[in-house]
Amino acid sequence: MARPITATIHTDALRHNLGAMRARAPGRQLMAMVKADGYGHGLETAAQALRDADAFGVAAIEDAARIRAVGLDQPILVLSGFDSAADLNLLRSLRADAIVHHDAQLDLLEQADGAPIRVWLKIDTGMHRLGFAPERVREVHARLQAARGVHGDIVLMTHFASSDEFDPHARSGAQTPAQLRAFAAATEGLSGPRSLANSAAVLGWADAHGDWIRPGGALYGMSVVAGRPGAEFGLRPAMTFETRLLAVNRLRKGDRVGYSATWEAPEDLLLGVAAVGYGDGYPRLAPAGTPVLVNGRAASVVGRVSMDLMTIDLRGIDDARAGDPVTLWGPALPVETVAEAAGTISYALTCGITRRVRFVNA
Repeated sequence: MARPITATIHTDALRHNLGAMRARAPGRQLMAMVKADGYGHGLETAAQALRDADAFGVAAIEDAARIRAVGLDQPILVLSGFDSAADLNLLRSLRADAIVHHDAQLDLLEQADGAPIRVWLKIDTGMHRLGFAPERVREVHARLQAARGVHGDIVLMTHFASSDEFDPHARSGAQTPAQLRAFAAATEGLSGPRSLANSAAVLGWADAHGDWIRPGGALYGMSVVAGRPGAEFGLRPAMTFETRLLAVNRLRKGDRVGYSATWEAPEDLLLGVAAVGYGDGYPRLAPAGTPVLVNGRAASVVGRVSMDLMTIDLRGIDDARAGDPVTLWGPALPVETVAEAAGTISYALTCGITRRVRFVNA
């Protein structure tokens, strides 16, 4: 039998969320982040649904090629930049922009032959991953302006480490104002548009909106703000992940369930066995008590999630039968709730769905 597992992508929700992000940053240009295969929703599906965005952001040049292949003409920013002259040729052919974040890229642009490209200068204001230190920004900006491989305005950008913490008086909340000050000081007097805000910054830090906003997870209806699902910000979940019960079994009090027998039935009860596991992308570390919906009614995971199967406590759902639908997350069960139970974030769940799950566009 075919595995009855589907990820339904709600393209109307994607379009709604795009509008919601624009409404929060009026007058700004919007880059829709579609990296990681559209946050697990499907790159082509996401990009086509978000075609009213001003630009797209991807992690790899190959993703830019996929966007061009479906006929979309917006600017595309390759976040990882480039590593060779061959990469520059690909960027030219795809009419794609690139982030510049280290010296080897500067050297390539200064020595480049062929048509120049547009670049985004990444400044490390406190994330300490990629980017030039603030004290080097003026030097690097001047070199880029003079480089024969660079075309047009140089966009000045940074990335926030803790923008999901909105209280500036909290320990982590103080980092975003500090990064804003570092960015302003490093770029004072320099020409070019500014881009700072990721999803959380669009939602909670209006001073960070700059000229370009770069929402990612929010476009898919997700929030990374602890305890606050996307719906609290007017967003709609863009994915419903669901399966079906394969069996309903009767357990007696004291029966143990699953690998390593980690869960014991506290009383006689019905146990559902659902066709989903970590081989489909459901988190193996989801503990007993992680919520699911069976026929739209609240139930919970028990025992260890295995590769192909999950077991569910059906107390209170006495009429459950094999074939009944099981919602793992979606509009009626926020993915943020499941992620919190599993000790992770919503992005990790949607990005982790595997190739054996059937995707359906709604």
